[in-house]
Amino acid sequence: MSEPKLPPDAAGSRNPLDPDFAPAPPRAAATIILLRRGGKHADRELEVLLVQRNPGARFMPGVWVFPGGAVEADELIAGVSGAETDVDADELAHRAAAIRELEEEAGIALPADAELWLWSRWITPEPVPIRFDTRFYIALAPAHSPPTPDGSEIVDAAWVNPAQALSHSDDGERERELVFPTIKQLEALAPFATAEEAIAAAKQATVEPVMPRIVADEDSEQGWRMLLPGDEGYIPPIV
Repeated sequence: MSEPKLPPDAAGSRNPLDPDFAPAPPRAAATIILLRRGGKHADRELEVLLVQRNPGARFMPGVWVFPGGAVEADELIAGVSGAETDVDADELAHRAAAIRELEEEAGIALPADAELWLWSRWITPEPVPIRFDTRFYIALAPAHSPPTPDGSEIVDAAWVNPAQALSHSDDGERERELVFPTIKQLEALAPFATAEEAIAAAKQATVEPVMPRIVADEDSEQGWRMLLPGDEGYIPPIV
């Protein structure tokens, strides 16, 4: 796979080495990676739901992503008032946002008490002007739940196998533009043959926040390179 591009909204990125540089604060967000058992396939292979953002949108136009968006103030308030479980209020608010965004964008409803498992947490790199601190959850899709894009923010939707999605094609008929965080989630899911395997892994996982670091690199074509956990020089974010 070629070197990943920065998100489309990074065109107005600023130089973090500038002495006056101050990163925009990331906004709390939640995304849901909906899984299904691949009912149309004899081997019942894992499939995930991807949705396409409106090509006319200001933020990430035309790209294929998992349903998700910012956590709203009333969800934070509801999380505090409804935190009678062993799940903290902040986590309840993120889960509520993930469920709401799935229904708003793809027309698939999950109950408020649906089982969601934290899969990863990604923070937008500091040079990008529009930033999010996003928790990615995985959940099992209800039976017989075809997606219905809202036609405004989301214009298309598809169930695809993670490896197939990474090939950027749908049976060779069309290409899908993916952004880096989506690619990394698909890569992490690709080794799992079934939804049950992915969920079992999520139940055992310890999730640490990831914030890609953009550093200067005169030897690279674009003049920068991206550092991720495991790369020399990577510094984990403080959250």
